[in-house]
Amino acid sequence: MANLQLTKNLYNYREAHGYTQDKVSKYLNITRQAYSNYETGKRDPDVDLLIKLSELYGITLNQLILDSFSTSFIRESRPPYIVATEPESKATLFLTKEEADFIMKYREASNDDRYLVAKILNN
Repeated sequence: MANLQLTKNLYNYREAHGYTQDKVSKYLNITRQAYSNYETGKRDPDVDLLIKLSELYGITLNQLILDSFSTSFIRESRPPYIVATEPESKATLFLTKEEADFIMKYREASNDDRYLVAKILNN
């Protein structure tokens, strides 16, 4: 029986990274139809393929197989990136150097400057 969370995640992570089924299947060294069967739940991928997929997307096996998909930690699909973790959700954030530098500058900013940044970003 197919893991419905996995099938949803396979599709969502592929789409979030802008990959086609053809591109992912070539990375896995399988046919596009074989990969499509994993996304539709007709077949279950073996452990080796799951490991390769988690490496491709920069996520853990738990995130791929069990956790609900969240775009909050998808920032950039390939290096260079900086890994951070959201304390409350434990979700992994992939930040570009520019994003990480912005966050560090924001932390050092005065309350007035933070207010201005928030006002600009929320409009």
